[in-house]
Amino acid sequence: MELEVRHLRALCAIADAGSLHRAARQLGVAQPTLSTQLVRIEQALGGPLFIRERTGCRPTPLGRTVLGRARPLLADMSTLVREARAASAGGDSRLRIGSTASRALAGWLRRLRRPGLEPTPQMDVSANALLRRVADGQLDVAFVHEVEGCPLHVPEGLRLRVLVEREPQFVMLPADHPAAVRPVVRLADLAEDRWMVDPTVDGEWDGVHRMLRAVGLNPRVLHGDYHTAASLVATGEVVTVCQPSSQSRPDLAVRRLYGDPLGVRLLLAARTHAELDAVFPALEDAYWEVARQSTAYREWLEGAGIRPLPRRPVSATGTGRVEFVRAR
Repeated sequence: MELEVRHLRALCAIADAGSLHRAARQLGVAQPTLSTQLVRIEQALGGPLFIRERTGCRPTPLGRTVLGRARPLLADMSTLVREARAASAGGDSRLRIGSTASRALAGWLRRLRRPGLEPTPQMDVSANALLRRVADGQLDVAFVHEVEGCPLHVPEGLRLRVLVEREPQFVMLPADHPAAVRPVVRLADLAEDRWMVDPTVDGEWDGVHRMLRAVGLNPRVLHGDYHTAASLVATGEVVTVCQPSSQSRPDLAVRRLYGDPLGVRLLLAARTHAELDAVFPALEDAYWEVARQSTAYREWLEGAGIRPLPRRPVSATGTGRVEFVRAR
């Protein structure tokens, strides 16, 4: 068997996801298919590339060597394709943006759009999948969130910039829920409610489960996407965690959770500092714009002494922003 680009991409997906199950889900293939493909790749290369354990997969020394060569090859191939497409389109430049769900996305795209530059979004519930696409050159930048206690698998060499170190997660509940009369809701007030969680969002179920268990709750939980969750909240079927920039409606209420027990870190990822510098200011402006529009979040920010104002001028080198490279 001769190695192909898809084989290298599968190896990187397994390494980044840490398990065949998660990698198969992110690649959109069945786990047995990916497992069989891995065996064939290992036979072609002459040795095992991953150690299979109950908790997942980790690269062998040979695997680390192969991955170290595969990642730049994938990035070069993606760059070649991108540049060829740009040339065939007469120089029209497309900025490929990945993002997990965020109300700031529309404002970010609007700020970036200009003659000769068309930002094209790619949405995914998996932050890890988006980071891998940036590393592989399939995306230019990605805006993702990292649930505290559930670190993302950041591919080697990616540059990260922190937009918000800890964004508190709020709760969405029916407008006529007894707890909705207060601006701050205690988890104990929701002990009899059913919760809805999207288990496909990296770290989400683990974070919510840990939050509930910390106060001794073991509620009934439904699995589903958050668009469905909002519909069920409005009809009184469930409650769910939500981003603080979510807005209340006549049929549902967005409230702060007492003690802010669950938070996420908001990150922008790219392969170079220059790519971060080019798009971060627009993202920052868009985020604080939607923060100001949410009454609950605006009140929380003011109580924390944070003023949700437009972006302050900074130097071209990004002084004052947190930036680092995740170590190998």
